Amino acid sequence: MSASPSVSYSITVRLEAPSYGNAVSGITRAVEDAGGVVTGLDVSGSSRDRLRVDVTIAASSEEHSKAITDELTKIEGVEVGKVSDRTFLMHLGGKIEMSSKVALRNRDELSMAYTPGVARVSLALAENPGDARRLTIKRNTVAVVTDGSAVLGLGNIGPIAALPVMEGKAALFKQFAGVDAWPLCLDTQDTEEIIMVVKAIAPGFAGINLEDISAPRCFEIERRLRQELDIPVFHDDQHGTAIVVLAALTNALKVVGKKLQDVRIVGSGAGAAGTAILKLLIAAGATDITVADYHGVVHVGRDDVNGGAGDGGDGGEDLRWVAEHTNPGNLSGTLKEALAGADVFIGVSAPRILTGDDIATMAPGAIVFALANPEPEVDPDDALAHAAVVATGRSDYPNQINNVLAFPGVFRGLIDAQSNNVTPEVLVAAARAIASTVGDSDLNPSYIVPSVFHKDLAKTVAEAVVAAVKGEQAE
Repeated sequence: MSASPSVSYSITVRLEAPSYGNAVSGITRAVEDAGGVVTGLDVSGSSRDRLRVDVTIAASSEEHSKAITDELTKIEGVEVGKVSDRTFLMHLGGKIEMSSKVALRNRDELSMAYTPGVARVSLALAENPGDARRLTIKRNTVAVVTDGSAVLGLGNIGPIAALPVMEGKAALFKQFAGVDAWPLCLDTQDTEEIIMVVKAIAPGFAGINLEDISAPRCFEIERRLRQELDIPVFHDDQHGTAIVVLAALTNALKVVGKKLQDVRIVGSGAGAAGTAILKLLIAAGATDITVADYHGVVHVGRDDVNGGAGDGGDGGEDLRWVAEHTNPGNLSGTLKEALAGADVFIGVSAPRILTGDDIATMAPGAIVFALANPEPEVDPDDALAHAAVVATGRSDYPNQINNVLAFPGVFRGLIDAQSNNVTPEVLVAAARAIASTVGDSDLNPSYIVPSVFHKDLAKTVAEAVVAAVKGEQAE
């Protein structure tokens, strides 16, 4: 699929141009002829015969940005000055900071916030550690923990390269749910070391958000930390994705007039996200799911089910679980073969593994969630020619499956409920809350999930999580 101009590759070019004639319109025309889009044009300085113009341009790649700039240099009378990459500018100095909630204007205030007054609070906590939620930042602080082994669609790029992503995650926590989060990028990819480090820093946090840790290690890390900590542990790549997929599928099924328990679902990808989606769909009532990975359809007779590597690095015990809980028709063969006649396709795997012709083999009213990023499993436009509802992980198509719809509200609810029990019931409740924010009168094939900026979203999800926790506690 061809890439469209995007704000992700937005640049601002400072130009000097003649103040007379059609010089400014010539700039706009040159950008458009080069395939870019002018999103802003500001005159930042002027003299009798010259203008200083800042032109903001959306391009489709770094190479495209350079090509556009090169075209601008060819315009007669125009001088190209500084070119600023707006994405890099946003990240200069980092995107988050710590700020004090109390004033420190004089010696009295300093003495209460720090020594000697703070000693009284420390002694009180030594006597009653449970008061930490009341007297410290622990009540509202989450650690965003990564080892940099599976960052976005970039792979194993390490902890330093992962830091801008974790900063962004922390900013989203604050923006959408009022949760204070801090990135912790660990310089180890050893399972036991990660578990040890997270356990060591846990006393200062109300929750742990595991992020961009590759499978199968992420499964063991999450399992162990949930067993050994008294605060919620949530792997967003697994459970955040699963929640939003279930929410989107709930509404997509309404659009096509089908029910979850009746449809045949085919998934591509048996790694962290794929397995979590599968488990949550089963918890919500799905009965007919078949999963394929790099080696084909997962079934109990496959040689690698007892220890080989599946798609995304999964294998052994987790792949065995997939084999034993899916594929009621005992299918074998390829993903494309399994897809024929299916009602739903959910991909969290690799780009361009399907074509529009493959989607055409699905049942009438087909639903396609092609979530590989940045390039989906099938071109969305090709899928739309045959499917009733299409969703992707991309921001330039409708129905973006974006984890930010889930994790801020989920953590807000878990923190407010003071619960460390992230159960399937809690995850299903969060998914249904997200789905409910799209009213029946608003629902259509291009609008099955709310905007991430929906004003009631995080609050609605948090309330649903609190209610689910209380319901479990009452049982």
